[in-house]
Amino acid sequence: MSEHIRYARNRRDFLADCFAGFGGLAFASMSADAQHYNPLAPKPPHFPAKAKAMIFLFQAGGPSHLETFDPKPLLNKLHGQKRPAEFGDVQYQNVNAASRILGTKRTFAKYGKSGLEISNLLPHQATIADELCVLRGMHGDMVVHSAAQYQLMSGRIIPGFPSMGSWITYGLGTESSSLPAYVVMPDPHGTPEAGQPMYTNGFLPAVYQPALFRAGNRPVLNLDVPKGITMDRRRKTVDFIRQLNEANLLGEDQEFAARMSAYDTAFKMQTEAPELFDVSNESQETLDLYGVGKEQTNDYGRRCLLARRLVERGVRFVCVVAGGGGGETEWDAHSDIEKNHARMAALTDQPTAALIKDLKRRGLLDSTVVLWGGEFGRSPESERGGGRDHHNTGFSMWVAGGGFRGGMAYGATDDIGLKATTDATHFRDLHATLINQLGLNQDALSYLHQGRRERLTEVHGRVIKEILA
Repeated sequence: MSEHIRYARNRRDFLADCFAGFGGLAFASMSADAQHYNPLAPKPPHFPAKAKAMIFLFQAGGPSHLETFDPKPLLNKLHGQKRPAEFGDVQYQNVNAASRILGTKRTFAKYGKSGLEISNLLPHQATIADELCVLRGMHGDMVVHSAAQYQLMSGRIIPGFPSMGSWITYGLGTESSSLPAYVVMPDPHGTPEAGQPMYTNGFLPAVYQPALFRAGNRPVLNLDVPKGITMDRRRKTVDFIRQLNEANLLGEDQEFAARMSAYDTAFKMQTEAPELFDVSNESQETLDLYGVGKEQTNDYGRRCLLARRLVERGVRFVCVVAGGGGGETEWDAHSDIEKNHARMAALTDQPTAALIKDLKRRGLLDSTVVLWGGEFGRSPESERGGGRDHHNTGFSMWVAGGGFRGGMAYGATDDIGLKATTDATHFRDLHATLINQLGLNQDALSYLHQGRRERLTEVHGRVIKEILA
């Protein structure tokens, strides 16, 4: 075979090649194993970890804390009145001086041994109350969907920065050699306002980008080997592609590394992924637990079940999205909070509780962090009569498993749910605490980009030790 010459693609490449001759010789002398370096190979955490995987149940659009996990009896007493001045003011998109306090039709009760208060909107999640750590003092910086979603996912209010999933796989790699390290399962109704950039790797190497699975029974297309093609022949094709790529790999090239990793993963998925996606080998009791086969819960139930099967097989980070396409197909209840939230809860509540129960009985909950929540909550005041506006100054999320204390509420908002008051938790504090449970130090988990050491928590987040077991 004649020698393959990689031509410089631009002036920078040309200069780098001119001054890196000895480096190229040194690289060529390395062993073949060095050329087959896998950037997604498992990496040791910075310190002993409580968990090794994470599932994020992303409730796009902004579920109302006032109808779910943060009871505010004063709302009904003030219904129809102007917000009392002592609560202060916040910035909204649509709520204005003419808006009035909106009471809630939901009732709250205490559940489990812990007595955690949950509304009757979420009867299935009420059955897992003792596993939940509800963060009632969450707050972020933005009141519009896209910017708030970017901050929730990446710690920044603009696109272009790596998501949680990318940072975590960058820090830990993956335990699966045949499946993607980081998976996003979007809602079949469409993409939330921030779009796919909120899930991506940003400036991290391309190998840390997510794999997006489709909704339905075939989350990944083209897994079947074409007729007349044996797996041995397909393996030889992949190996040949790798050889061609390595012939061009004169030094570190992130795009080539990502491409080679993707080809290898695609080949391995043809042998293992079909079994992963076939839930018929689950017991009927498990399918019923998730609501698979029922009209309302079939889609989200399948995706939650698949999330369990993925982490069971070593996938590091899974994001299951509830809501997409905007408006009433998300938790974005501008016009009718009751109608919108009843619909979204009917789709997601049972599968959410099933995931926690299933992980626990399989011994996976202790090693898996589960996060539930959206980019913000909803306003105490009404919009369009029976709806609520976006609200970022105080809302609720919850975490479970992965070394978090269950059966507790941490933090609080004021008496109408307007602002986080006690133990307020910013997104950067949440991020710092999540990666801490995965054994990652927020300062050490960094990447040099344009002369600055970037990290998920931007400047510094507080690890919330009070909620750790």
